[in-house]
Amino acid sequence: MEFDINTVRSIFTVLVFVAFIGVWIWAWSSKRKPDFDEAANLPFAEDDNPVRAGNKKESTHG
Repeated sequence: MEFDINTVRSIFTVLVFVAFIGVWIWAWSSKRKPDFDEAANLPFAEDDNPVRAGNKKESTHG
């Protein structure tokens, strides 16, 4: 079997497509739902150490 550049490109395209489908299945898996729900709620979580403008740590340099 002779491999030319088009054969290599076709194989690469199929491999990338299979990887894409794998990531899609992983992302939509019901096992991942709790982790994604937690990540989705992170912006609404209260922070123990809020950073305010003007409340920056003073530099110890010079």
